[in-house]
Amino acid sequence: MEITPAGSDHEIPEHLSMCSKLYLAAFRGYTDEVCNLLAGSSGAAVQPANSSPSPAAQERANHQGPCSIREVTAELRTLLHIAAGQGHDDLIAELCLHDSSLLSSASSSGDTPLHCAARAGHALAVRAISLLAGASVEEDRVRDVVRSKNVAGDTALHIAARHGHGKAVEELMEVAPETASELNGAGVSPLYLAVMSRSVRAVRAIISCRDASAAGPNSQNALHAAVLQCSEMVSLLLQWKPALATHVDRNKSSPLHFASSDGDCSIVQAILACSPPSAPHMQDNEGFSPIHAAALMGHTATVRLLLQFSPASADICDNRGQSFVHTAATKGHSSIISYAIGSSMLEHLLNAQDREGNTPLHLAVDAGKCKIVSKLLSSEIVQAHIMNDEGHTPSDLVQNCKGFYSMVSLVVKMYASGAQFQPQRQDHIEKWNAQDIMKWRDTTSKYLAIVSTLVATVAFSTAFNIPGSYGDDGKANLAGNCMYDTFLILDTISLVTSVVAIMLLVFGRAFSSHHSWLSFMISTHFLWLSINTMVLGFLAAISAVMSKKKGLNITMAILIYFGMWILTMLLTSLTTVGSFTGILKFLFGGRMERQRRAKRRISRQYPYAIFYTFNMVLFFVIANIALAGFDTFKSLSY
Repeated sequence: MEITPAGSDHEIPEHLSMCSKLYLAAFRGYTDEVCNLLAGSSGAAVQPANSSPSPAAQERANHQGPCSIREVTAELRTLLHIAAGQGHDDLIAELCLHDSSLLSSASSSGDTPLHCAARAGHALAVRAISLLAGASVEEDRVRDVVRSKNVAGDTALHIAARHGHGKAVEELMEVAPETASELNGAGVSPLYLAVMSRSVRAVRAIISCRDASAAGPNSQNALHAAVLQCSEMVSLLLQWKPALATHVDRNKSSPLHFASSDGDCSIVQAILACSPPSAPHMQDNEGFSPIHAAALMGHTATVRLLLQFSPASADICDNRGQSFVHTAATKGHSSIISYAIGSSMLEHLLNAQDREGNTPLHLAVDAGKCKIVSKLLSSEIVQAHIMNDEGHTPSDLVQNCKGFYSMVSLVVKMYASGAQFQPQRQDHIEKWNAQDIMKWRDTTSKYLAIVSTLVATVAFSTAFNIPGSYGDDGKANLAGNCMYDTFLILDTISLVTSVVAIMLLVFGRAFSSHHSWLSFMISTHFLWLSINTMVLGFLAAISAVMSKKKGLNITMAILIYFGMWILTMLLTSLTTVGSFTGILKFLFGGRMERQRRAKRRISRQYPYAIFYTFNMVLFFVIANIALAGFDTFKSLSY
């Protein structure tokens, strides 16, 4: 009786539904038990007359005799499928002796027993089925077992390669090497699947066939996938077919594009060694060459390697007319910009304009890449006055910045370099949108008010829990001690400054006027002063009560000093918007007429930039005064 074909909706006849004992025996590889069940000698015990039959007995009764070798599971898997999936070689041979047509039987997914063996990686089972198929299967009844495909279009070689079973792949290639050229339903070759499984052994076995296909999805080939796996597979594929290096996928990306984007120089070099001189010039659908791909990802070493192989590739522009320097500037990869600045062969790219007239400096400013802007402006070659097709200079594009810090930093840097704005009526200038920074200020004010309140509470409560406590007369025991008096002064300053900060923050929140920013900034300075004096007061109190233990005093002083020094340096580095020279030039320069005009333009369009920069310098001064105070206390502790 024929087995229900794969994909059929017909129900399996009751007498062909595999019984549990037969299934378990085949799954465990019990060849003798399977043969006994098929012969009918199952050793069933006689049931008592007054008892109901067991499920196993009922199942055997339903079969009306011995188990059949044609029985199948719900997925139409035969005994041979089960034995092959578990790698039971003896059982496979025994079943084929009973019925060789099982070799070509297909499950509901179209898998043959060979598919099952290949999926599980049982190389001996694959060999056994292949040999049995060659010796027993009749050509006019079934297709070649080794070349049969399941519903997904996968041959057994596809399955073994997908799962990285190198030994099984070798067995299949030995029996039917022509299957290496077969594609599955997705148009993918066994070689591509072997590369994706990272099995070098499987790849080596498949490329032993010269006619093997390397096709993959989206018109990729196996080399596209190999460059992202390991260099050994890349070398094998290039030795097998060097022409793979110039094949492109659906987006016209070559394997060199893939390798350049990954940044592995050894793989890039291997591909270049097997590629024609035109390989670095190949462009994808967006006009990106391999050097663009490397620049997008910031791989400076790869850019250098590509330029060594083909210096002319530096001039390749994408569909927007942008070179790799434009790309690096947009993405903020400073190492590539530094390399371009230091190379005389790339100097002409620093001021090159794309199809919209933008130079790399335009794109860096528009993207808010402050570090790139600094590097470009530090070069004497870069010109900051070039206008794009819309008449905008790089300075005009600062208005596109979304972040407050980026805006201030760019304004300071552009002014310090002498960059120009486009000529414009001053009454048409739109002030930079500070809506985001206003929200940030309102949110920050809440937290600063909480911190100020906590500092004031600590400073106030300390007056009633003074170091050394009180005597019987109600006076402080340490009265007259130099360090104790210093503690009282510092604690008072901390209390007063924190209260002032609270009042300023409340005023700023209550009144939405142009003075609210001023009160906010002043409150931050008072709060910072309050925190510093509170810490200094703590050090003074420790010194007052532990004056006899100088070693401990010194240790405490050093810990507090360096802790505050690290905090001050960290805050300074996070808040600074440029070099010290550039900031001073921005705040106190402007003697020349050109500088005065630029400063007036900035004050009209970016008033917060000047305000922030001045307060940043003030913070730096207060922080250094505080550090000097800590240093003095540290010296006194000695």
